[in-house]
Amino acid sequence: MRDKVILITGATDDIGRQTALELARLGARVLVHGRSEARCRAVVDEIRRRTGNENLEYFVADFASLRQVREMAAKVKARHDRLHVLINNAGIFLRERRLTEDGLETTFAVNHLAHFVLTRLLLDLLKASAPARIVVVSSSTHQSAKVDFGNLQGEKRYDGYAAYAQTKLGNVLFTYELAERLKGTGVTANCLHPGVIATKMLRTGWGGGGRGLEEGAETPVYLASSPEVEDVTGKYFVRKQERSSSSASRDEKLRKEFWKVSERLAKITSTV
Repeated sequence: MRDKVILITGATDDIGRQTALELARLGARVLVHGRSEARCRAVVDEIRRRTGNENLEYFVADFASLRQVREMAAKVKARHDRLHVLINNAGIFLRERRLTEDGLETTFAVNHLAHFVLTRLLLDLLKASAPARIVVVSSSTHQSAKVDFGNLQGEKRYDGYAAYAQTKLGNVLFTYELAERLKGTGVTANCLHPGVIATKMLRTGWGGGGRGLEEGAETPVYLASSPEVEDVTGKYFVRKQERSSSSASRDEKLRKEFWKVSERLAKITSTV
């Protein structure tokens, strides 16, 4: 992975942080994203100390703000003329409905729409770096989810688990549609379930438990770096193995409608 530039969102905690650490150990230039500059700086310093890799930097953005997402994308492109891997990992779980500065439900905005916007804005950079990879961290919770366009952001009723699961289904839908649209560009897009891992999110949503962070990072690192999946795209992985995602996630009509709605909410015109 030497000379490869990798951007990881939500890389100051848990799975994202461990993924950044492991990829830095492989010699990649790792771009860490977080919403706190102090936290970003501390994590970069720690990874540098533990790996000896000096090729680390950070970008600060609160994914509850699409303005900050756009500003971050602009900074990445200003500093780098190559991006070989984008790992969309950042995520939250909220028990109560909150709105962002854009008037969006926060779980939907952070877990899906921010990554939708960031990925779209970095696509030209990824294409210029081909072969390149997009890796999306979803969850097995997508299996029980459905997309309700009449209550997409909890406008009528809100349940924290349902909102989270819907965004994880959204991650898979986004990945599959992206993979289809990127055919022939040299850029692949795959998604994954990292496992039930002992993270802050697991404690918030489910009260605790889970396996170690090393296991949680295994599949993201594999999809970002393994030559075995260099030409694989539009797939869902669990424990580094291709698995079948939910029937809803494989609904082409739903996939395309979800993309259109995401474009409208993000105020992006399709160019992919």
